[in-house]
Amino acid sequence: MTKVVIADRMGKGQHVAAGVEKAGGVAVIVPGMGADMRLGDVMKQENADIGISFCGSGGAGAITAKNKYGYTERHSMRSVQEGVTAIEDGIQALGFGFMDTEELGQKLVEAYNRVNG
Repeated sequence: MTKVVIADRMGKGQHVAAGVEKAGGVAVIVPGMGADMRLGDVMKQENADIGISFCGSGGAGAITAKNKYGYTERHSMRSVQEGVTAIEDGIQALGFGFMDTEELGQKLVEAYNRVNG
């Protein structure tokens, strides 16, 4: 089962979590303001397959996860297709602008499952 950590600068992420679960994944939402900066910590703690960071710039949490733990990252993404492509490219920490949508969570887990059997 694909485990996805969701870390939103504003403490949100419920919609993308619903999409993760709709696709058969397990969603872990990092609580609280500034959650994006704890993405890598929670990915490591939860032994997650992928992590999603949301903030205005779309990068801080993913870049921090890379710098602190060595996760592969792609940031400044603004569309579902960019996220799917990142998963297909083997990226673990995904940085988006604010995009708390069910479609995003569902498509990322479907892509991860397709790529990783």
